[in-house]
Amino acid sequence: MTKRFWQMCALAAFVGGSLYAPYARAQATDAKSATAPAKKSPWKPDDMVFTESASGFRISPDGKWAVWVKGSADKDKDARISNLFLSSLTEKKEIQLTRGTDSVSGPRWSRSGEIIAFLSTRALPKPKPDFAPMQLWLINSRGGEAWSLTEFEKGIKGFEWIDNDTILFSAEEDASLYERGAKERKDDTTVVDDEPHESPVRLYKFSIKDKKVSRVTDNTDWIENFDVSRDGKWVAAVASRELSYAWDQKTAPATYLVELSTGKRTEIYPDGKIRPYFVRWARDNSGFYALAPYSSDPRFFTATINKLYFYDVTASKSTEVNLDWDRSIEFSFETTSDGFIALMADGVYSKPARYTRHGATWSREWIAGDQPRNWFSLAVGDDDHSFAYEYTTASTPEQWYRARLDGAKVTGAVQFTDLNAQYKEKTIAKTEVLHWKGANDDDVEGILYYPLNYEAGKKYPLITATHGGPAGADHDAWDENWAYSQNLLNQRGAFILKTNYHGSNSYGLKWVESICCGKYYDLEIPDIEKGVDNLIAKGLVDPERIGALGWSNGSILSIQLMVVDPDRYKAAAVGAGDVEWISDWANVDFGESFDDYYFGKSPIQDPELYIRKSPIFKMDRVKTPTLIFFGTVDRNVPTEEGWTHYRTLYSLGKVPVRFLLFPGEPHGPRKLSHQLRKVTEEMAWFDKYLFDANPPENEAFKKDSPLATALRRRFVAKTGTLYGVELPVAKTTSSTPAPPTVIPEVVKRGEIEIGRFEVTRAQYAAFDTSYKIDVGTENYPANGISFDRAKAYCLWLSGVSNQTYRLPNESEVADLYKDRPGENTLDYWAGYAINPEDAQRLEDKVKQIAGTAPLLKEVGSFSGQGDENEELIFDLGGNVAEWAIAADGSGKTLGGSADRPSDSKARYRPADGDYTGFRVIRGAAKSK
Repeated sequence: MTKRFWQMCALAAFVGGSLYAPYARAQATDAKSATAPAKKSPWKPDDMVFTESASGFRISPDGKWAVWVKGSADKDKDARISNLFLSSLTEKKEIQLTRGTDSVSGPRWSRSGEIIAFLSTRALPKPKPDFAPMQLWLINSRGGEAWSLTEFEKGIKGFEWIDNDTILFSAEEDASLYERGAKERKDDTTVVDDEPHESPVRLYKFSIKDKKVSRVTDNTDWIENFDVSRDGKWVAAVASRELSYAWDQKTAPATYLVELSTGKRTEIYPDGKIRPYFVRWARDNSGFYALAPYSSDPRFFTATINKLYFYDVTASKSTEVNLDWDRSIEFSFETTSDGFIALMADGVYSKPARYTRHGATWSREWIAGDQPRNWFSLAVGDDDHSFAYEYTTASTPEQWYRARLDGAKVTGAVQFTDLNAQYKEKTIAKTEVLHWKGANDDDVEGILYYPLNYEAGKKYPLITATHGGPAGADHDAWDENWAYSQNLLNQRGAFILKTNYHGSNSYGLKWVESICCGKYYDLEIPDIEKGVDNLIAKGLVDPERIGALGWSNGSILSIQLMVVDPDRYKAAAVGAGDVEWISDWANVDFGESFDDYYFGKSPIQDPELYIRKSPIFKMDRVKTPTLIFFGTVDRNVPTEEGWTHYRTLYSLGKVPVRFLLFPGEPHGPRKLSHQLRKVTEEMAWFDKYLFDANPPENEAFKKDSPLATALRRRFVAKTGTLYGVELPVAKTTSSTPAPPTVIPEVVKRGEIEIGRFEVTRAQYAAFDTSYKIDVGTENYPANGISFDRAKAYCLWLSGVSNQTYRLPNESEVADLYKDRPGENTLDYWAGYAINPEDAQRLEDKVKQIAGTAPLLKEVGSFSGQGDENEELIFDLGGNVAEWAIAADGSGKTLGGSADRPSDSKARYRPADGDYTGFRVIRGAAKSK
């Protein structure tokens, strides 16, 4: 989702994806998201931001449990948080190990499986404000309180178990005298590339029994990741050797083989041609695998595929693993007793494979299972049989499944996570994988999201949603987030097109390298444009209603679309995109490795090239209303690019332009409030300029204000002064018409039609003429009603209306009555939240008020219940308790009442008979 691979990985981490989301997840759909469920609730911006995620799965040594990290959104903290969970791999059982609003990551089982170690930002027992928050913690795998293990000044980077009593971890050395002096002087000056004063990241051993830390390595560079051999003798580590590597990629990272008993380091791959992302030891300790990028470019590793290498410790020799697959191996990689399993890139899909080692060669079998092309992360146990995987499509939110692995066959899959349960209440867009001819007449693959209300034969608006990278890709996996909110736009009646243009990964080396050396823009833009042409030719898309959106490189390409085809695009929302390439080269963290590579030269060598490539000099062509987003500390696409874009369109004055800056945010907003603002603004922009709908919200109007409630109450039915609807009566020849009979108004809620109010006294008296009503209380709830009389009223109402009315079944309405504070309960009359003792003390006071049930109020006196797009229902949490039919057919009252406190801790105590009434349901009960 970012302009470069490593930035893509970082951004994926805070939009709810795994660290290697652009590679480890794909998106599939051959129009198979099948039938959308019946619409229950509309999509809202919150649904894109306040989500759950699952990552970091590790299977226990006995193969019976998986530990993992559940991420969630915390509104109060305005950030994402995470906690540890245990899931059984043999039965339906889940245990939450940690709680709170901190972050956890990287859980690792001890060799015995009794202890789980993890990194966390939770507060140390003895707070040390000057220490970095990320420290190492332990927790018993059977549960209980976690305890802290380390108190390192600059925190812990990563760790692995050596044995049951020893952990190896990486950490930056404690502050030098130079650093301490700067801190004392409160000198926060940033010195670029100040390598002499950047403390090395080294490896350390921690003995759990005696709590002793010992330094293992004396390297002077910065270890980024490592892995420990199963026998505890060796560690393979990858270290960065210069701070500015991302700028120019001149000094390759170092790969070390370290003997743990002595700390002796041997550099592997000293020629720098193999630059591993990570290393993994073979189970038999004979060597380690290294996953590394490969490029045909002699200088840059900017657009690459992944290759796998094996280093044999005994032979001191590295061999490229014969994968027999040219589209790249992805980052989901697990060793087995005889080799490894991995996901192989395959366009929008993935292909799980098992590789068996035979000395210096490997044989491959494709893994068979339930829709394996839509597996996007894997975990395998030490027994080679315990297996877990993530399954998702572009129309199916991700979930994890447990199964059994036998060779290359996976059987018995059972879902064991229940992430984002709220999506079950949504209508999800149908999606389809498309192919069309793009630039150079090459086959281009993409994903089409259908409007939620799609009808064949109609033409709909279209929005191109272009991924970043450029070496990223859209896959057939769930991808709803703050940056790309497809279903919100599908709900508005639009198609969304995602294009894996030239330069995307997952299609092999030739494709990912195809836009280098001066071809940037030249192939990607025709790919997208021809995808749009294809949909117009099919009669799906209205050519006069097309928009564009994207983030990072997706923004860059969207901006270019508006320049090259200004009449086509009617609205655009772009985030963190370049418009002027000389300043990008000079200001972005990796300007040389990105711009030199894709343009073929630096601006020093060919400034005219950079001017020709820069959209700023052609923006007088733009006719598209443009919404721009940027973080104020973006180092992937300089924030100044946003200012340049805005200033240019503003100065030209030809189109509406709006510019939003998120303070303190890098290449993508991390604060939930900023993410929510981005989605909300984007939807409003398209509503105004593409859909010509939903006028902008009144900034002075508060949605939960009394005014808002009054406006929503405009639609409450009244007959004269009485709540309810008039019962139609047969025509009569009498010159004196009979007074109208008023019956309850019902509103839709889920699958039922339920009374908006409790049955009123006036409505009940139409049935029971002996029922006495004091003048002025006609709209009070009917009270003192028995279960049998309530049923008799429903039978009468059914007869006079020729429709079916009944009392609600407890099972279909119980949730409506939950958590309804602030209504007509004894708390309201007391003026505070009362406890049981105070409730008893108040009984005598209530008896001093004259009349029967004197605490009752007119129905609808308090705020109603219902989301913005639902009709209001009143008095579920107070006034009279209401009859419902229990499972055994007996009567049971639900909801609050004016004579009882609103006490969520108390067992339900039925209201006094005088404070008992009912409301009705229209329609027969659903059969089970």
